[in-house]
Amino acid sequence: MRKLLVDIAHTLVPPKGDRHGPLPPLMLTLTLVTGLVDAVSFLGLGQVFVANMTGNVALLGFALAGAGGLSAPASLVSLASFLVGAVAGGRFGTRFAAHRGRLLASALALQAGLVAAAFVIALVAHDSVDDPGRYTLIVALGLAMGMQTAVARRIGVPDLTTTVLTQTLTGLASDSAPGRGGPPPPRRGGRARPGGGGGV
Repeated sequence: MRKLLVDIAHTLVPPKGDRHGPLPPLMLTLTLVTGLVDAVSFLGLGQVFVANMTGNVALLGFALAGAGGLSAPASLVSLASFLVGAVAGGRFGTRFAAHRGRLLASALALQAGLVAAAFVIALVAHDSVDDPGRYTLIVALGLAMGMQTAVARRIGVPDLTTTVLTQTLTGLASDSAPGRGGPPPPRRGGRARPGGGGGV
C-alpha cells in the first residue's frame, strides 16, 4: 500500500531527477481530458466516441447489426478522423523525436486549436446540433484525440498512454509511411515500437 501511495505521489509530483521530468502529471491530465471529451461526445453527439476507439468499434458493430439509436456513419467518421489525427501525430513524433517536451507542446497547441474550434461550433449551435454541425464536431475532436494518442505513444511514459484496439490503431497509423514511421505494418508484426526520443 505504501509503495502504491509513493507511486501515485511520484506521478503527480515527479521527484527531482526523474527521467520523465514533468511529463507524468501532464499525461495524467491529458487522460482526464480524454475521458471528459469522450463523455461529452457520447452524450452530446449521439452515442459516438472520439477517443476510445475500442468502444467506437463496438458501437459500430452494434449499429451495423441494427441496434436502435446508434449511427454507423458517425462511428465511421470518428474512426477515420482519429486515424488521420494519429498519422499527424506520427509526423509530429518524427519531427520532434529528439525532445519529448517540444513534441508534447507542439501537438498540444494544435490539439487545443481543434478542441477550441469544436467548442465554438458547439456554442454557436446551442442545443440543436444538426448533422453538418455534428459531423464537424466529430471530425475536429477525432483529429485531436488521434493526434494526442499517437503523441502519447511516441513520448513513451509507462502506463500513461491517455487512451487501449485504440493503441493498435494508433500504432498502425502513426508508424505508417504517411505518418513517417518505419517499415510497413505487415513487416512490423507484433513488435512494439520503442518510446520517444531522448529529451524530456
